[in-house]
Amino acid sequence: MTTDQRAADLALLGRAVELSRLCPPSATAFSVGAVLVGVDGVVLSEGYSREGDPLDHAEEAALAKLPAGDPRLLGATVYSSLEPCGQRASRPLTCSRLLIAAGVGRVVVAWREPDLFVTGCQGTALLEAAGIEVVELPELAAEARKVNAHLLG
Repeated sequence: MTTDQRAADLALLGRAVELSRLCPPSATAFSVGAVLVGVDGVVLSEGYSREGDPLDHAEEAALAKLPAGDPRLLGATVYSSLEPCGQRASRPLTCSRLLIAAGVGRVVVAWREPDLFVTGCQGTALLEAAGIEVVELPELAAEARKVNAHLLG
């Protein structure tokens, strides 16, 4: 990863963390922000958990703002303050499956999902098995955790 790419990744992941602060608090779900960026570097969409519906996850909210099958998603990068879910009780499709179906090529996260609501989150494994590059930037993990301090005790 080049220095320029790392700087861009940190800035866009920082935006995802900012978005997570907009989430209505919940005792049963993480507060997460997501930014979808096309291969040309243009921001396509943003979203955060519970943005439009109490069950919405951040990646799901961001994807819902784009037309189904939007070709700009092919190879796109998703910046998420938390690892996309790999297991989910509230909806039939996980965020990882939605991102795979959308054709994204890269996912950048600040923090891996802890074993609070789901044991052994499989989001990263599902994405990587589908050929999607997953990058973790732990420099922003503390900020992402701080937004979720009410859950972590």
